[in-house]
Parts: sequence; C-alpha cells; structure tokens
Amino acid sequence: MNADKHLKSWQERFELAEAMQPLLGKLYRNQGVEVVMYGKPLINASTIEIIKAHRLVRRFVGDKLRLRESFPFVEALSKLDIKHCKVDIGKLAVNYWRNHEDASNIEAYIALELGQGINNDADKEPKDVVLYGFGRIGRLLARLLIEKTGSSNLLRLRAIVLRGGRKGDLEKRASLLRRDSVHGPFNGSVSIDEENNAIIANGTYIQVIYANSPDEVDYTQYGINNALVVDNTGIWKDEDGLGLHLKSIGAAKVLLTAPAKGGIKNVVYGVNHDDITAEDTIMSAASCTTNAITPVLKALNDKFGIDNGHVETIHSYTNDQNLIDNYHKADRRGRSAPLNMVITSTGAAKAVSKALPEMEGKLTGNAIRVPTPNVSMAILSLNLNTEVSKEDVNTYLRDMALHSDLQHQIDYTESTEIVSSDLVGSRYAGVVDSQATIAEGKRATLYVWYDNEFGYSCQVVSVMEKMLGLTTLSLPN
Repeated sequence: MNADKHLKSWQERFELAEAMQPLLGKLYRNQGVEVVMYGKPLINASTIEIIKAHRLVRRFVGDKLRLRESFPFVEALSKLDIKHCKVDIGKLAVNYWRNHEDASNIEAYIALELGQGINNDADKEPKDVVLYGFGRIGRLLARLLIEKTGSSNLLRLRAIVLRGGRKGDLEKRASLLRRDSVHGPFNGSVSIDEENNAIIANGTYIQVIYANSPDEVDYTQYGINNALVVDNTGIWKDEDGLGLHLKSIGAAKVLLTAPAKGGIKNVVYGVNHDDITAEDTIMSAASCTTNAITPVLKALNDKFGIDNGHVETIHSYTNDQNLIDNYHKADRRGRSAPLNMVITSTGAAKAVSKALPEMEGKLTGNAIRVPTPNVSMAILSLNLNTEVSKEDVNTYLRDMALHSDLQHQIDYTESTEIVSSDLVGSRYAGVVDSQATIAEGKRATLYVWYDNEFGYSCQVVSVMEKMLGLTTLSLPN
C-alpha cells in the first residue's frame, strides 16, 4: 500500500538520523568538528531537525539528498583524525553522488576533500575566557561557549564578573542561565557551588567573581591567565574605559559587545575580521544591526555597486526601554516598550563604514522599536550603479549564502510564510527574505531578518576565536 511505503521511508530516515546524533556529538565535543548541512548547523540537532535539514537541500541544488546517502559521510568523518573545522557534509555528499554510483570511494574522497583539516591545530593550547557582565548577550555567549565543552575545546569559559553579590544572587544568576523566556531552557544541567561561588553547567566550572570596577580583579587567583575579557555591560566604550580591564592581573585582551568609540576597531566577522592582528588588545564586535546588514551590503556592493541608500531597522525592544511609561533620558524611549512602536535612532548605518570603508557617507539610518522581545529586521533601500531585477538580486544573494566566504553570515529564505518568531535561534548574522525583495532599474529594497541576540552572539564568538588565534577552517573549500 502507498501508506505503508511512506511510513517505511519515514522509519528509515528517523533511524538514520538517530544513528547520526552520537557521531555528530562526539565529533563536536572530542574533535572540535562542527557538522553542517548546506550551512544549517547540526549541533545538538534533534532527529526531526536532521531530517528537515536534508529536505532543505533540494531547494538549494534541485536534487534530493537522502539520509542513507549522507550517513556514510558522517561515518567516514568520524574515523578521520580531523580537528577544529566546520564541515558541510551536504555539499560533500551532493558532489560525490553526482559523480559516483556507489559508496566504495567515500573514505578516499572525503580524506582528499578535507585534507586541510587533518592534524589541524594539534599544537594549539586552550584559551581562557571571562564574561564581564551576564545580561542577555552574556548569558547567550555562555550557552554557546558551554555548548563547545569537550576534550578538544580550545575556547574555555572560566569566569563571569558581576556587580553586587547580595544574598541569593548566585542562584538567581544560575536560574537565568537555566531558563530563558525567548530562547528556551538550557540544553543540559546547571547547578551551583555556593561555598566556592561558582556555577557548574554541563561540566563547565564557571567562577563567579564580584567586582565594582574592571581593574580590581586578580584573575590569577582563580587559575585564569592571559584571558580574553568580553565586556557585555556597554558601560565602557572607549580605549580609556575598556583599558581598565587590562590593568587586572591575568587579563590580556578585551572585546566589547557593542559599538566602540575612538580608534578601536569595530569588527564584523566575515567582512573585516582579517583586520584583527595578534597585537590588538582592545576590539569591538560592533552592533547586532551592523553585523546583520554589513555582509549583505558588502555582497551587493561587490556585485552591483551601491551609490547610496537608507537603512530602516525594525528592532525588538531591549532592556534599555521601560515596561511601562516612565522617565528616560532619550526621546520617546520612556514610553512603554510592550505597548508601542517607538521611533528612535540607530548608529548602524554610519557604523557600517568602520567595517566596510567603501560605504563611507553612503547610508542614512533610523530605527523603530516594536513590541516583540527578539528578532529584528533591517530594510535596505538602495540606489545601485547597475540595473537589476528581483531575480538578479535574489539569485546572486542565494549563491552568496551557499558558496561564498560570507556563507556563515548570510542566510537566505524563499518561504512565503516566515515571520519573526521563526528566526529565534538563527545562528546567522542576517537572513535575506527573498520573497520581499523589490528591484527595478537601479533601485533595490532588501529585507533582512536577524536574531539580534543569538545571531549576534554567534558573530561575537567568531571574533573571540579570531582574537585568540583559534579560527576554524570551513570545508570543503
């Protein structure tokens, strides 16, 4: 019967996805190998998520990729001495099956394609990370760093620094890590060591340190040395303020998770991360909006040329706003965030030029805060140097999302039904909504979604890795 055929097919896919999970987990924890499917992360993926990732392949390449065709690649990968890479098994499998009829050559093929990753980074030492501040971004960074926990993890969360230290503070901080109203429960277990003032999450021992100023901590007392301090507070934004961190014993570098002032480099990973040098001690990961729009703007400018344009950000409300009407030093932000759309300013349009100098003076920008807790949208209204059609723009951005150096920053969707809540947890800097693209003559309007919390945090982690010399290869080339 037809119904039996479909059920049997589903059962086969489900069982193969289940068999993949432990292999994917061991590769990630023990070898630092992150497996993706045409850019879609399979980290901690459920069986259903693995099956869905395979279904998406047909949209990208026109051909099906069955789990029985990809599973041998995961098996072969698990046998290789490969480390600290991001490996796209979807691309490997599709390219292989287009040229082969059986699986007899898979191991030789995968060893050849992934040769750069074999014995990669074997001599690199783990690096200590301290989170200074534990708000929205701080806790998501903690989740991402803890997610990497394993014998081959080189980026190790050692401590968080907080102000205060009142009774019950430790348990409340652990509870906020354990549960999140937007991003859901923590994937694992969280407990506290009250006697030693620490949080233990999935085996990661995180020292909790209380301090009122960045320069008053001696990290070496906790066995922390040459640490990268990630400042999530936003209180200090210039070299003098952020430089206070470097006065603490055991701190070596500082990364700000907000736009910086003065001559500090503002880095959008994927665009200008090569500007980071070993000598740089203070860096900024720019803003969530700057990270969302700069990769797309770079791609468009490289292909079509941008004469000028305007960026309008439809941004979820943040902690800076009020729950109900109350005093606020900024215009309009005193009005209730869950009840109003609030016109405000954004520096993202001007900040683009810090990462992409060719956009200097070409963009204006504004923002509207809206009553959603997460996921935002940037509307790019651009005047190009070349006449384009909607198909021209979309086809090009789709290819950039799949096959370019920006493939981990730009995602692309053809869905006619996607809404903001569908993008919660997106690991990309921005997601191009191709169905909303408008293009005629030399004018184009692009709609770019972004998880302004989690997607941005993923970009921050990439900058952290670059600062510490731990950048991973993306394979196949």
